[in-house]
This record gives sequence, C-alpha cells and structure tokens, in this order.
Amino acid sequence: MPLPPIDPDAVFLNIPYDEEFQKLYLAYIVGLYQLRLVPFISSGLAGGERRLDRILALIQSCRYSIHDLSRVELSGTPPATPRFNMPLELGLTITWAKLHPKRHTWFLWESTPRRLQKSLSDLDGSDPNIHLGTVEGLLSELRNAFAFRDAPPVPGMVAAYSVVESQTGKILAEAGTHNLYAASVFKALCFAALDAARRMEGSSQP
Repeated sequence: MPLPPIDPDAVFLNIPYDEEFQKLYLAYIVGLYQLRLVPFISSGLAGGERRLDRILALIQSCRYSIHDLSRVELSGTPPATPRFNMPLELGLTITWAKLHPKRHTWFLWESTPRRLQKSLSDLDGSDPNIHLGTVEGLLSELRNAFAFRDAPPVPGMVAAYSVVESQTGKILAEAGTHNLYAASVFKALCFAALDAARRMEGSSQP
C-alpha cells in the first residue's frame, strides 16, 4: 500500500480541549502561521470513520507534530480522571516516526520544567519545549522548535496574537457556539491567523 502524501508545512496539534487551555491553543494557531506553517487538530476532522483511524491518517499526512503534555493533572469534575488522549496520540506518532523517520518530526511541550521525567519517564532524554503556560513563552518556544524557518520577533508574534484574540467573540457568534475548538471555529481562527501573518509580512516589506 503506498504511503499517504505529506504536507511539508502541516503540523498536527495534540492538545487538550478545555477552557483553561484556550489562550495557548490560540497561540499555537497564530504562532504557527507566523512561521508559515499550517496547524491541524483532531476536532477539525470530517467524516464518519472511526476517530482513531482519522487521527492516525492526519498524523501520517503532517510533516510535524506538537504534543502538549502540560495538562497531566486530574480533571476537576468527578470522577477525577487523568487525560490519556495526548499520551495515546503521542505513542501513535512516535511509532509512525520510528518507522518513517524522514517523513515525520515530533516535538514535546510542557509547562513545568522536569515534570515530564516523572509523568512519562520512558521519554527521559527527550527535551521538551517548556512554555511555562504563557502565550509569550509558547510563541518563544515555537521559534526555538522551528528555528530552521524564518520567524518574526516575539513581540510581533504577540501583537498578531492580540489581533486574532480580539476577533474570537465575533467568530464564536457567527458560528453560533461557545466552543473555541469546534471545527468551524478552528477554520475561522486559521483564516484570521493567516490574515494577520500576511499583514505583518506586508508591513515589513521595504
């Protein structure tokens, strides 16, 4: 069976979908477009196939993936439960990258230094990008992770983030939802982030 085609600019985002993570979620979208990369998330997948199959197909089609393991604490609502989706999808990705190392590169992200050695000790020796749970920290670490790509300075990326964040209320209202992770909302956020990136690029031209 032939391998699926790869989008060289595509980045699979393996992140928690909760209210507390929304600012970082938006920062990932904006920051990746600032780097001329294109984010994809599992909630944006269409079709009636088994969800895990669709996620695996998405991982296989993306050149890169970011796995944010910063939300390892137990859920606040009973029954108190840890989040296993992110480690599961990370395991799928590691297996795929081991089998096809030239087709995929994955990155680990955390908010707390040295916590990964405790929460996932099998990955000891893999250096995560530590964003400290802040928008500026996340944007800075995106520049570090993708240092091989041209990137604007962090203050410019923060300014683009503020522009897109100011549009979220309108985007949610037009989508008729309060869910920032909904597929239609994600698509609209991507359009807004792309527009902000193009405007910034245009303003920097001589």
